[in-house]
Amino acid sequence: MLLAIDTSAGSSVAVVSLDGVILAERSSDDPMRHAEVIGTLIAGSLDEAGVAVADLTGVVAGMGPGPFTGLRIGIAAARSFGVGAGLPVHPVVSHDGIALDAYGTGRAAPDAGLLVVTDARRRERYWSAYAGLDANGLPVRAQGPALAKPEDLPSTEAVRFDAVVVPAGALGRIAALLLASDGAFAGEEPLYLRSPDVTMSTGAKRVTA
Repeated sequence: MLLAIDTSAGSSVAVVSLDGVILAERSSDDPMRHAEVIGTLIAGSLDEAGVAVADLTGVVAGMGPGPFTGLRIGIAAARSFGVGAGLPVHPVVSHDGIALDAYGTGRAAPDAGLLVVTDARRRERYWSAYAGLDANGLPVRAQGPALAKPEDLPSTEAVRFDAVVVPAGALGRIAALLLASDGAFAGEEPLYLRSPDVTMSTGAKRVTA
């Protein structure tokens, strides 16, 4: 049983079985209140699924791309939960979850090109291009994740899908498929794709009367 968490766009949490069945999924499309809602979404999802922490075998963390402030909250929540429960944390590219959901719900044919786009703020967009599903049912990422101005997004005949929240259930399904096929998970580094808005202090400021 997997607990999947993502805060790269809105906030989303799901409980997914190892055979890919989504037992519960809760989300908020508010891009600013990740810290306020993530605990409630986790508790609500576990309660709805009727799953105890002891029943879980792993935690899935959406690694972005996403803005620094929001994305790190979900990753920290997943890692903290994993440490507290003694569970492995499986990192997954958030756009892959959007792509799997788009293919699975018929927004794009399984062998069709797909352009996934999410808001990066600062009048920019995160994007990833996909070439369909592979033999294991996993989305094949052809390009990205990358960052671009809206006018500089790839010009393509692929289906474009703009998402405001990453479906954690799809992230959990990807993790289940990777575990079943001994596939490679994403890297451990968050995909911010640009420097954070905050900078380190250069020291105490001198105050004059």
